[in-house]
Amino acid sequence: MRLIRGLSHLKPLTNGCVLTIGNFDGLHSGHRAVISQLAERGRDLGLPVVAMIFEPQPLEYFLGENAPARLTCLREKVIRFSKLPVDDLLIVRFNQYFADFDAERFIEDVLVEKLNVKYLVVGDDFHFGKARRGTTQMLKEKGDFFGFDVEGTGSYQVAGLRVSSTLIRDALGEGDLALAEKLLGSCYSVCGRVAHGDKRGRTIGYPTANIQMFRKNTPVNGVFAVSMTGIDGREFEGVANVGTRPTFDGGSKVILEVHLFDFDREIYGRYVEVHFKQKIRDEMRFQSLDELKFQIVKDVAQAKAVCSR
Repeated sequence: MRLIRGLSHLKPLTNGCVLTIGNFDGLHSGHRAVISQLAERGRDLGLPVVAMIFEPQPLEYFLGENAPARLTCLREKVIRFSKLPVDDLLIVRFNQYFADFDAERFIEDVLVEKLNVKYLVVGDDFHFGKARRGTTQMLKEKGDFFGFDVEGTGSYQVAGLRVSSTLIRDALGEGDLALAEKLLGSCYSVCGRVAHGDKRGRTIGYPTANIQMFRKNTPVNGVFAVSMTGIDGREFEGVANVGTRPTFDGGSKVILEVHLFDFDREIYGRYVEVHFKQKIRDEMRFQSLDELKFQIVKDVAQAKAVCSR
């Protein structure tokens, strides 16, 4: 898969392409169904499959820290796209210039002149351009004029529910990881690099791997039974805390700390993936270290029971 960072680095696709546009947060089962549909049309037409995403996501640009929690950071999204039948991933910088981009100009300059799109798939509620004037209907009308087909994604359902990033975010926030997994098509996970922390866990007998999350807020919070991959091709089980560590810091920075069972290795700098299996409890503040250690013993026992199942 070719990674294209910004419209300025996009050379005109003279032969054309098939294209989809969206945030693709989480790359859930509905997103993958769209990509599969797009790839099939690309094979029929003999054209490359292109996905256009935005960074930051539009709501993050407009709402800042009040934006909805993100399911996948950019690097996670790129990694997951690389495993799908996508030839080019175009990352468009969403800033004030792009927000003020006229809808008609976007169609003519980007979709027609640069991408030479022949087939386009977007969400039925897709809006774009200044003041969100651009709609799926406008794309269809322009497609008739410029010679490209436009198709809506429709409603993709799992277990009678319409799959969406919002619904997955809500399920994770409520601790319903089983529902989130059904909608995602896989266990919810977070990727990141293991960084040095304050090493307080070692002092109480439970060393942790601190994962850099690079996001302002997360859809999960609390203590979880987890597994970790990215180390020698193996999967290690453990217990994790996602939160602000109110017993120690109580700050605003969200930290992911993972204690792996029967594990005693230095893994600083490793890029790992933490898979969330089941929520054990909410994060809480303890009055003393002894009270915290007592609770950790219970958390570890419960996480081991979950992993054994």
